[in-house]
Amino acid sequence: MFKLPTAYDVIVVGSGHAGAEAALAAARIGCRTLMLTQNLDTIGQMSCNPAIGGLAKGHIVREIDALGGVMGVNADATGIQFRMLNRTKGPSVRAPRVQCDKKAYQFRMKAVLEATENLDVKQSTVSGIIVDNGKVVGVDTDLGLRFAARTVVITSGTFLRGLLHVGESSKPGGRMADNSSGLSDNLRQLGFEVGRFKTGTPCRLNARSIDFSRCAIQLGDEPAPTFAFDPEAVNDAHGEIFTLNSVRDGKFHVEQLPCWITQTVQTTHEIVRANLHRSPLYAGKIKGTGPRYCPSIEDKVVKFVDKTSHQVFLEPEGRHTQEFYVNGISTSLPYDVQLDLVHSIPGLEHAEIMRPGYAVEYDYFPPTQLFSTLETKRVTGLYFAGQVNGTSGYEEAAAQGLVAGTNAALKVQGRSPFMLKRKEAYIGVLIDDLVTKGTEEPYRMFTSRAEDRLFLRHDNADQRLTECAFNLGLVTKARYDRFQEKMRLLEEGRVVAVETKLCGVPIAQLLKRPDFGVQQLPREILSSVPSAIWELVETDVKYEGYAARQLEQNRQLERRKEQVIPDGVDYSQISGLRSETRQKLAALRPTSLGQAAHISGITPADIAIISIWLSKNYLENRGSQSGKANYPV
Repeated sequence: MFKLPTAYDVIVVGSGHAGAEAALAAARIGCRTLMLTQNLDTIGQMSCNPAIGGLAKGHIVREIDALGGVMGVNADATGIQFRMLNRTKGPSVRAPRVQCDKKAYQFRMKAVLEATENLDVKQSTVSGIIVDNGKVVGVDTDLGLRFAARTVVITSGTFLRGLLHVGESSKPGGRMADNSSGLSDNLRQLGFEVGRFKTGTPCRLNARSIDFSRCAIQLGDEPAPTFAFDPEAVNDAHGEIFTLNSVRDGKFHVEQLPCWITQTVQTTHEIVRANLHRSPLYAGKIKGTGPRYCPSIEDKVVKFVDKTSHQVFLEPEGRHTQEFYVNGISTSLPYDVQLDLVHSIPGLEHAEIMRPGYAVEYDYFPPTQLFSTLETKRVTGLYFAGQVNGTSGYEEAAAQGLVAGTNAALKVQGRSPFMLKRKEAYIGVLIDDLVTKGTEEPYRMFTSRAEDRLFLRHDNADQRLTECAFNLGLVTKARYDRFQEKMRLLEEGRVVAVETKLCGVPIAQLLKRPDFGVQQLPREILSSVPSAIWELVETDVKYEGYAARQLEQNRQLERRKEQVIPDGVDYSQISGLRSETRQKLAALRPTSLGQAAHISGITPADIAIISIWLSKNYLENRGSQSGKANYPV
């Protein structure tokens, strides 16, 4: 076998969202890095919805950006619609979301990778991991090439023994028109436990065949809420990397495109029910577990029989294509059935399907086989990141890639590992959930998974993480200097709020009132620091009491982990619990709050609800009923 003369510090296998962040992080830290991909033309491809962010996911993207990652910048540079979700709710659950130009996002990501110092990008399919005395030493490829490496990061997405399903037809593939990978067979031989998950995607339609007059328009927000904390990152200083949007005179410039909303009708549901026997999901052909929170239209119709309609979002895939993504009807039904159900939806009566929806089954590795660095416990120097760890979503994958790539590089350099605590970041919550609880279904991030969600806001991610990123070598000195200037202005704004009075009352006290905002401050005070700084000051002041209360509740809850859950509790009687929580608790019957907290999918919010319910229904009547006298608090 031919051996290349050059060895790499870090080899990243895969070029999706996890692979891109892993390779860039390792290279930025200073390690000689190689990315290997089956196809250079699909680097950074958005296999499903061409959108970045959303509820909780937007928080993760902002954390990635604060840590020097590229996902947020790339979304800003190629976005075609920008929205802030939950704008009318509290700041901890607001989240940015960007609809991107699918091909522009992909091509720009490729350009970023190719222009990065210390990083080589090559097309080659990895067929095996080479291990010597329990330590990774390189990879083999299907062309007979062998690459030596000190560490390896696997980010193979849905390609490991991927199997595509459209109706009765099935064929190997990790994505439609792409091949699958047999690498999981090699990893199984190395002793890794392997599981099987499933995901899916809807059909794409030709915009010229859609009657938009029958749909409701959905416009982007103005001004556009972006991901990048450092606006200069969107403009490439050397003009080498293209962008659809730009920052001029300190303002973000973008021409947004509209999305559209329609809905399924009763006829749609009847078509689905009549053809369930032809669905591989219900005909027993698909064995993998699918995502609970992104169900197919088949699952929606079967599991939500009381609903007469489901929303359908029509989202453009780019500025220079007629393809529209049909968000809300993910399916693996046969092509002819897909056509019938699409034509039953208002506005889509004459719609032309350009690509059918399909399901994909793939191998993943239960993440309890990993340390918190995402290094495997079985093989030293080998890291897993992304959907191979059982997660769903671009954002969760990219976050893991950044952490895995960073730790692979730090290991090579003999430096301390990089690990985020749950109280520091949603990324910390994500990884802790994975490596301590595992996951029985594709994992998706929610704000309810974080105990300290009032503190883990999307707008303060840089305050939480950029100092650490600079110390690791993930952000440049120039960006760090701009961050320090922001922190100086923020401290200046806080001092003004505390020391300046209006009508004898400190501004900080006024801002605590729900009916008072910074827009009511005199112009001379507002001009003392930028408006964006005042918004941060206002949020900090308004919600510091809530955050302090949550911190105390978390402390109390931690002390009550030994609280007994009586046998026979009917979880359907506990209001506020999600259906997932009720199902898992009823099946597993934990005997204490601590046991319940370690069940995959059970959130801190769930535990708090159960604790309050137990206190009310059992502890208040201590001793009044047999068997209820000695439950510890």
